[in-house]
Amino acid sequence: MTGRSIAVVAAHPDDEVLGFGGTIARHAAAGDQVSVLILATGLAARGDASASATALLDLRHQADAASQILGVHHLILGDLPDNRLDTVPLLDVIKRIEAFLAETAASIVFTHDHRDLNIDHAICARAVLTACRPLPGAAVAQLYAGEILSSSEYADPADRFSPTTYVDIADQLERKCDALACYKSELRDWPHPRSVHGVRALAHKRGSEAGLAAAEAFRLLREIQT
Repeated sequence: MTGRSIAVVAAHPDDEVLGFGGTIARHAAAGDQVSVLILATGLAARGDASASATALLDLRHQADAASQILGVHHLILGDLPDNRLDTVPLLDVIKRIEAFLAETAASIVFTHDHRDLNIDHAICARAVLTACRPLPGAAVAQLYAGEILSSSEYADPADRFSPTTYVDIADQLERKCDALACYKSELRDWPHPRSVHGVRALAHKRGSEAGLAAAEAFRLLREIQT
């Protein structure tokens, strides 16, 4: 079945590629419409406003380029403060996500794992879980949490990411790597995990856990079958 509406809610630019890039490309290739909401691109909170404005414009260009490579149908870049989502009332974050989900009428939603070390990831995950609560008439039938290199693996050992679901991205892995390469300001050199080599290594590791050449791994948070 094609033509479904898929939503990805991520905290920062590049999270959508690191955690979900192969799955996004796979859905797009199947004819699904993938919408992406990135909550925190408010770089002005980091210091000089003029310098941050230039950096933000460059970051938007990078996000647009990555989205085009993956086949994203609709990209929204929010202006919440980067690495400071804990300073924003949770209800405000939830309302932004609810509006996005109402606009897309997504039946499948991907977001962060609430146990990630990064505070923005944890708050985003909590807000998405609230926005996707299964009220009568709600569109979301499947909700997944993904892992983000340089965040998920740094969590407390008791909270390390433990997948339940694997998506075959062998045919999309190079597209994911090309999309990540668009984020020149965020990409790091190996052996930093947020690198092209790191992405390939994790994809092969997750693939090997499921008898696949390459995979993205997720935790199924909720599935509603009707």
